[in-house]
Amino acid sequence: MSITQRWRGLRAAWRDTLILLNEFRTPLIIFTAIVVGGGFYYNWLSFEVGEPVQSLGEAVFTVLSAAFLQAVGDFPLHPYLQAFHFLMPLVGVIILAQGLADFGSLLFNRRSRSKEWEMAVASTLNNHIVLVGLGHLGYRIVEKLNEMGRDVAVIELDPKVDTFRAVQKIGVPVIQEDATRDAALEAANIKNAHTIILASQKDSMNLQIALKARSMNPDIHVVIRIFDEDFAHALHDQFGFTALSATEMAAPVFAAAAAGADVTNPISIEGQQLSLARMKISGKSDLADKTIGYVEDNYKLTIILLRHNDHSEMHPKDTSPLHAGDTIAVLGGPDQLKQFMQDNQ
Repeated sequence: MSITQRWRGLRAAWRDTLILLNEFRTPLIIFTAIVVGGGFYYNWLSFEVGEPVQSLGEAVFTVLSAAFLQAVGDFPLHPYLQAFHFLMPLVGVIILAQGLADFGSLLFNRRSRSKEWEMAVASTLNNHIVLVGLGHLGYRIVEKLNEMGRDVAVIELDPKVDTFRAVQKIGVPVIQEDATRDAALEAANIKNAHTIILASQKDSMNLQIALKARSMNPDIHVVIRIFDEDFAHALHDQFGFTALSATEMAAPVFAAAAAGADVTNPISIEGQQLSLARMKISGKSDLADKTIGYVEDNYKLTIILLRHNDHSEMHPKDTSPLHAGDTIAVLGGPDQLKQFMQDNQ
């Protein structure tokens, strides 16, 4: 497990603990009110019956100690004060002890609260990718994105057990909710996400979720699975969605689109798998200000087009520099392209 994953796990554990505390706030508030209120009454009553305590703080402490069957000082002589020492343990057991037992059980057995734990993990993600649909295509997309080093949160109402466990094993949270509901998208931390991929087999549902995600995060990049090719082009033109039609439905294509690149399905040339990718040089990328020759030599890729300031150069020179915002077309194998896209984040 990497340091990042360990840190994310600690943050998730802390947030999950806060959620638990919030769930058990009612018995804690009631118990606190009874102890404090009982302390005030005990203090007043002790003076009335002629057995005064030293201070209000001592009275509250006496009531609290009695709730946990702890003796403090001499046992009072007056029956009214004695009643506190017999009644408070019942309050402690009925109101607080049961709640603390349930809290401890859930705190140290998070697997029994799988849904809440997955939400806590997803809440720690930032600039991540939200994937809706964990079918065969969705699972392959998760694998590819994980290989690219991208953080992913998955939403799937009814995942298959083997797929669910396989995705959890690589540290990807799975929110078991209906993605058309706002609560499901919020659980996946959609407001801090970079991209949402809609990979279900229902075009109408994919579009509904895409529009809802865009309303919740106006800057989110949308990659949507659409079986109708004409409809896919229309969505791109009208909403700016990266809409992939039936002819483009391969996991590497979706993963690349989520990372901000367009990648063709690989072709085999003399036993070597090669794809053509089009991508924009990120402003945060270390590749900005590097030369074409540097990229080709270090990544074993071939850059066949460079577009800078609306000017395109086919087969650019090795000395041509790359700048943030430039668009390039790159030919290479899947491993080389994956590394290049990862370094371009």
